[in-house]
Amino acid sequence: MPRIALFFALAALSLPALAQPAPPRLVLIDQDGSGPAGSNQMSMMVLLQSPAVKVLGITMVTGNAWEPEEVQHTLRMLELIHRTDVPVVPGAIFPLVRTQQETLIERPLTGTLPWYGAWGSLADHTNVQPYHGPFVVPPLPEGSPATKPLDEDAAHFLIRQVHAHPHQVTIYAAGPLTNIALALSIDPHFAELTAGIAIMGGSFAPRTDDPEFATHPRHEFNFWFDPEAAHIVLRAPFPRIDLTTVDISVKTYFTQAMLAQIAASPTPAAQYVAKYTHEFSYLWDELAAAALLDPAIITKEEILYIDVDTARGPNYGDTLSWTAANRPQFPLQPVHVQTDLDLPRFNALFVHLMQSPPLPLMQTSRASTPSSSTSCSPRRSPSCNPHRSPSCNPPLSNKPSSFWRNPLRSSF
Repeated sequence: MPRIALFFALAALSLPALAQPAPPRLVLIDQDGSGPAGSNQMSMMVLLQSPAVKVLGITMVTGNAWEPEEVQHTLRMLELIHRTDVPVVPGAIFPLVRTQQETLIERPLTGTLPWYGAWGSLADHTNVQPYHGPFVVPPLPEGSPATKPLDEDAAHFLIRQVHAHPHQVTIYAAGPLTNIALALSIDPHFAELTAGIAIMGGSFAPRTDDPEFATHPRHEFNFWFDPEAAHIVLRAPFPRIDLTTVDISVKTYFTQAMLAQIAASPTPAAQYVAKYTHEFSYLWDELAAAALLDPAIITKEEILYIDVDTARGPNYGDTLSWTAANRPQFPLQPVHVQTDLDLPRFNALFVHLMQSPPLPLMQTSRASTPSSSTSCSPRRSPSCNPHRSPSCNPPLSNKPSSFWRNPLRSSF
């Protein structure tokens, strides 16, 4: 009897420990944060609104809009949803190799696309806002932010955070992969020190009559915009790669009814979405984020080996894929390609998070502090850009010169 009593006493003592919730998952967001609201901002909010995640920072990359404007939209979003504890870090303004001018010149040979993102001037009637250059930030409908981005570049911030939390940080990458490719080039151990990467990108054979994919099913904007970056990232030794493609994304849709549900909530996040979201489309980035929070949303996946076509021509930037049986004999990583989902479960989680009140601010010093530097910034002046001018000397003296020389240019 004493032994039995001791057993139950020890079991009772252990119950509080067993009942403790798991610590939040550490996530770095890398996003092309066009705004206000809309898919890019809402996908970040999926993670920012969840108590299961601690967002260490948000790095910006040009994609659907130019990076300088995206930084401002994202800072303002964080202010409006009461999450100014999360730092915003400026990143790559231009792809590694592809340029807007070359893409324009190639159009007579390769055909046109319905969506060019920040390069909206290359297509007719694809952008709600008039086209502007990379260093122009037009007035924001939601108002200008009072907070400032970090005075650090995205690639070094990503590296610093991964080294500070080895094997604990998941990268959520829902835009072109330029920043991630730069981090990999600077730090050869970057990928292996993460917990994995979740990517929104790629397309195989989506069942849709959407003109962007119906006649060119292997085309997807994020991979297309910076093919060389995607090529580098997909070959890197991440512990796990999860891929949300167009194929599964077109099974989702943001509807008027969902917006009405969200708008019924008085919380800051809900009112931000209700006031500034005017587009109804696929929830591609939101699905990639939600699958990180609740893997049961994904009901079917396939292990494939993925790369991107980097040969110039009409298929430049297209998704390439192989099975284990027919994969080529060069380094490729197994990728968990999501192929089907529990749509009601996803919709319920998404709406719930958009309706939720803000989480308590992280107990850290304010991350998005005003920059004290008055020297040249490569993110604000076209004459001082590390991707275009090796002579630029930005205020990052502790960064290796190889970053500013952009070593990836000599790799292709």
